[in-house]
Amino acid sequence: MKILVTGGAGFIGSDFIRYWLAKYPNDKIVNLDVLTYAGNLENLKEVENNPNYQFVQGDICDTELVNNLVKDIDLIIHFAAESHVDRSIKNSADFIRTNIEGTRVLLEAAKNNGNIRFHHISTDEVFGHLEFDDLAFTEKTPYNPRSPYSASKAGADHLVRAYFYTHNLPITISNCSNNYGPYHHPEKMIPRAITDLLSGEKIKVYGQGENIRDWIHVRDHNKGVEAIIKNGQIGETYCLGGGGELKNIDLVKKILAIMNLGEDRIEFVPDRPGHDLRYAIDSTKAQKELGWKKEIDFETGLRETIEWYKNNENWWKKLK
Repeated sequence: MKILVTGGAGFIGSDFIRYWLAKYPNDKIVNLDVLTYAGNLENLKEVENNPNYQFVQGDICDTELVNNLVKDIDLIIHFAAESHVDRSIKNSADFIRTNIEGTRVLLEAAKNNGNIRFHHISTDEVFGHLEFDDLAFTEKTPYNPRSPYSASKAGADHLVRAYFYTHNLPITISNCSNNYGPYHHPEKMIPRAITDLLSGEKIKVYGQGENIRDWIHVRDHNKGVEAIIKNGQIGETYCLGGGGELKNIDLVKKILAIMNLGEDRIEFVPDRPGHDLRYAIDSTKAQKELGWKKEIDFETGLRETIEWYKNNENWWKKLK
């Protein structure tokens, strides 16, 4: 099988490529990535000399390039996205272009080149947020995005489904909770907290840290993507969550405890505009239909992630 992975130099995409090539060494992967600030070829050092791996630097909005790449592709896995909420609040233009127009270009190419199987990576943020006592998000939860980032991802999700219903394109979609793990860009919450502490700085926490997130290890997420590709029903959506709901303040305290540091290293800062209160995913459908479940306990995964950042300062210091 020959797979086109978009955004494969990013955090989740690069983990998928490393995992897939190790498990399916006879498959071929073409990695299309424009290499924005979040794309990093150092994430793929272990596969760069693999004869079944090819990197192409390019933009998913480049119609001619995308059409040329997909001509002999069996499967497209679409990770590429602008993904940082704070950046989308400051300037939404790149998010609309990449997340919506880029997805449209890929869908058109898949449609025009033999209806190529298409899997789209999305986020739980398209569902909006939950109150403390609300039931977790499921595949049936209405969309209610609250930031330019999540609105752009919601638009992309709708486009993918539209190509299924209108053009019979064989698609699937996954909506995941917050990922964590090695190679995560230090602008994101967990790696930012770890690297700030390693740099002698305080951890900055929005508001009073009452917001709740559901954490899933990136490898568990990508095993869920694998399960969908292998066994998912065409036209369906699957929610992949870690079952690891945690208040931000409790997450920060957990990181401090693992690193043997005191709570005087916490700095509370003004809350983010439109800050979603709570995310939580119910992964029952993926568990029942695909036999998927998370394997990495959050405490174990967090400790391993902290150790990775301690041992890879050369990777993250140039990104801060």
